[in-house]
Amino acid sequence: MRLLTAVDQLFLLLESRKQPMHVGGLFLFELPKEAQGANSDFVYQLVQQMQTSTVPPSFPFNQVLEHLLFWKQDEDFDVEHHFRHVALPKPARVRELLMYISKEHSLLLDRAMPLWECQVIEGILPETENSPERFALYFKIHHSLVDGIAAMRLVQKSLSQSPIEPMTLPVWSLMARHRNQVDALLPAGRSVRRIIKEQMATIKPVVTELLDNIKNRSDDDYVGTFDAPMTIFNQRISASRRIAAQSYDMQRFRDVADRLNVSINDVILAVCSGAIRRYLMEMDALPSKPLIAFVPISLRSDDSATGNQISFLLANLGTHSHDPMRRLQLIHHSMNSGKRRFGRMNQAQVINYSAVAYAWEGLNLLTGLFPKKQAFNLIISNVPGAKKPLYWNGAPLKALYPASIIFNGQGMNITLASYLDKVEFCITACSKLLPHVQDMLTLIDEELSILENISEQKRLGLRE
Repeated sequence: MRLLTAVDQLFLLLESRKQPMHVGGLFLFELPKEAQGANSDFVYQLVQQMQTSTVPPSFPFNQVLEHLLFWKQDEDFDVEHHFRHVALPKPARVRELLMYISKEHSLLLDRAMPLWECQVIEGILPETENSPERFALYFKIHHSLVDGIAAMRLVQKSLSQSPIEPMTLPVWSLMARHRNQVDALLPAGRSVRRIIKEQMATIKPVVTELLDNIKNRSDDDYVGTFDAPMTIFNQRISASRRIAAQSYDMQRFRDVADRLNVSINDVILAVCSGAIRRYLMEMDALPSKPLIAFVPISLRSDDSATGNQISFLLANLGTHSHDPMRRLQLIHHSMNSGKRRFGRMNQAQVINYSAVAYAWEGLNLLTGLFPKKQAFNLIISNVPGAKKPLYWNGAPLKALYPASIIFNGQGMNITLASYLDKVEFCITACSKLLPHVQDMLTLIDEELSILENISEQKRLGLRE
């Protein structure tokens, strides 16, 4: 058995019918050249491979809850419970596929079983008239089992970097291909004495940083947990979800970052900020104070691919300003301020600092005592992905979209993943609270174009 961490338990405690706490991934593949054609049974063979395999699930797909305190190995794997083969009713665009995934993503996982499900989906139109046929894999797994970094590592381990490598195991057992690496993928065990010693050593540094926050709370770069304004994002959500996704060229973000001397993540936050500002303005719902984003950062110092090892920085999105450069500067400075703070602490200190600094927001999420006062307005998460092409029995992975969680007081989540030369944006939102959230994708592209023009003018010396 393995004891759940406090973060793992928090995701379970927050869960309800209206706010499932699982993350998901939608993976779009193209049929390999040798499998293209009207009579191709490529996808059918993949499905048969998974349905008939006698190889049991590997860690963490074989873990089931025990009294909400422990993970234990499941001995009664039922493939029909976890896996489905779906054919969309007629050849569908990605838009229709995302509408289907939106419904699936709103459904709870069964806690009596290992907390994951998988679907292979057929009936997706080619990207262009002359492109190969496409199919999809949708995988959802509870956030108490993995964070975004861990989920991405599981994906990379479950697919191949070779277009000719045959994959004879189902995706939930593919970790068996890496038996010599499994120990590295599991969280390292520690004695109780060592854990207590580590926790005691965090007290002084954590108190020092908390006192420093009080001292510097008036600084422009500092973002506190009481700075977020009330917005239409920050209301009670329904059980309905809307997932919108789009791919953008990574080079566009990289060029802007290089020319303006900021990070790629700063640019990503800036285009999200501009898009959010315009989205709210169109509904006459833009507050006078800047929105605050909760930006997850990974604390992993190893190659583990399970559990939750994350903390968060608060970013001032500068949505009150009409000037794109001013918004970018506010984001850059507030993010750097948080990075410097965390840079002065080790992993255990960061975790304990976060537990104290964000404690009232955690209590608020659990109890709903202050529904009109949130520590942040939305989560914007950037998950690094594979830099090399991935394949499934020769089928190239063309795009991946990371669907995430929303909860009461947090009606929108923007999660993105990098893959090859693309940045894959995925917006998860409450469809009843936030209408036409797919419009955000167009606004993101337009905001990126604005920053591209500004950065090009600066490169040419036409702008200070």
